[in-house]
Amino acid sequence: MSVLKRLAHALDRRDDVPNQELARELAGVKDTHGIREIAENLWNKDRRIRNDCIKVLYEIGYLDPSLIASYAGDFVKLLRSRDNRMVWGAMIALGTVAGMAAGELYPQVDEIKTAMEDGSVITKDAGVITLAGIASHDPAYNRDIFPYLLEHLRTCRSKDVPQHSEKAVLAVNAGNKQAFIAVLKQRLEDLQGAQVKRVEKVIRKAEQG
Repeated sequence: MSVLKRLAHALDRRDDVPNQELARELAGVKDTHGIREIAENLWNKDRRIRNDCIKVLYEIGYLDPSLIASYAGDFVKLLRSRDNRMVWGAMIALGTVAGMAAGELYPQVDEIKTAMEDGSVITKDAGVITLAGIASHDPAYNRDIFPYLLEHLRTCRSKDVPQHSEKAVLAVNAGNKQAFIAVLKQRLEDLQGAQVKRVEKVIRKAEQG
């Protein structure tokens, strides 16, 4: 039976529970054939099917990114989609596989940056973890990408600093941690309450790294 029949749309459901259940099942048994069918339908003419499929794939990515890493190129292509749901879904998927697909994704860094800059809040959030994952994989990648992450932290909305710094810390190393810490200490002036505590925790993590 086609796994498409298990999608929320096929079951006439408006929630994502069927998609999450399908993702858990496919990941649990490492059903590469079923996953391939889902990936092939990222380009389905029916928007509802496409949206369900990207949801299933990034949920699989949360559970076992190795099962969707081979589709990293497809996720990059989706960053150009006119459908915002596909764009931010693709960026979430990229965030789950960035570390293991860094070599393939590094040449696409400019496209990832463009999608972040033009995209929704979710796209920006997922873009930070995607770039950090790529940067953490190779010192050369890090030297190229980390200044962009620093500038993003320096200029992003105050409310985004805690979450984005928590994701960007993945790319912090002995050579760049002082610059990272300096930017975060500067941004502390813009934050309040729980935001300050979260960023201070990130600073401590960077100091110990």
